[in-house]
Amino acid sequence: MRTNTLGEVMPGTSPGQLLAIPPTMPQHTPAGVVGNTPLLWIGTPFCGPQQGFWAKLEGHNPGGIKDRTALYMVERARERGELAPGATIVESTSGTLGLGLALAGITYGHPVELVTDPGMEPLMARLLAAYGAVVHTVTEPHPTGGWQQARRDRVGELLADDPTAFCPDQYNNPDNVAAYAPLAHELIAQVGRIDTLVVTVGTGGHSAGVSRTLREFFPYLRVVGVDTIGSTIFGQPALPRIMRGLGSSIHPRNVDYGTFDEVHWVDPAQAVRTSRTLASSHYASGGWSVGAVATVARWLSRTSPATERIIAIFPDGPQRYFDTVFNDEYCSERGLLDQPLLRAPGEIAEPGERVVTRWTRCTQVHDPREGASTTFAGAGEVRR
Repeated sequence: MRTNTLGEVMPGTSPGQLLAIPPTMPQHTPAGVVGNTPLLWIGTPFCGPQQGFWAKLEGHNPGGIKDRTALYMVERARERGELAPGATIVESTSGTLGLGLALAGITYGHPVELVTDPGMEPLMARLLAAYGAVVHTVTEPHPTGGWQQARRDRVGELLADDPTAFCPDQYNNPDNVAAYAPLAHELIAQVGRIDTLVVTVGTGGHSAGVSRTLREFFPYLRVVGVDTIGSTIFGQPALPRIMRGLGSSIHPRNVDYGTFDEVHWVDPAQAVRTSRTLASSHYASGGWSVGAVATVARWLSRTSPATERIIAIFPDGPQRYFDTVFNDEYCSERGLLDQPLLRAPGEIAEPGERVVTRWTRCTQVHDPREGASTTFAGAGEVRR
């Protein structure tokens, strides 16, 4: 591959030369249409004059961004003999990975059983069932690990009942990271030089996989992580959360803390309003994750030099959020439409400075597993 002095891919370098993992499925199959998603310029009126960013529309995959990792984790497990032909795939999910695993199950001939919680959108549960997945719903949160740990505990029970079953374990499986190298290569082929990457963080898979690959080409890449308030990933205490698809009440091993230059915690009201504004201005939107990452990318475009090339990854589309983000009654009941929106984030010097409840930024990123405890103002002692 050839690049110029700006680090841009030179003419004559084909996208095929950039793919670290060649596609294995014919394009006429459902799995064969995963990847090579479009890139959209998000400018005025969403952003100000001479401002904007590029959005990678992962909602154009059949199920969303996690189609990539679901197929890849299943492929690698089959190659290693960890997943026997016809054996059941069991996993915890808030939705998007479930869609990807349903696709992988259809592609490779595996039954799929998914464990979720009452926060899953009714539309998503029905869609997963339509794709042939069996959906188990836990009824009580774990005392310290919340719904996420309760789901994982139920996965353990299902695996104990079926010794032949396989769990991809998206939170800790390194294949979840490796699966996203092609996404990074697609970005290089589409836009050339990249200065700033804006990514949501949940299991840590796509944030780690994309940033590591991009830094091989752009060593000075700035990576901005986007989390939700109430998430423990970056050292805040676990609180009840309504935003799905980002954040965590556990500490996934796939999160690469060293890759982030800063982190933003976004509140659901900000995400909802941003998702709706995107839909009405660019006919492109998504749910909680898209609203959160677009909130941060818009602010970065306003505060960065005009020459800065900002890429934001939109993990999915709007379809599964008709009952939540785009439902006035749902949002009004939770006070998400009457809160004043912020033009800029608040700031804290350290993740443990205080509990954040609105959009907040921090340029100090630490692995919260490396400490014993943190005392937050108004929250007492929070165990990590």
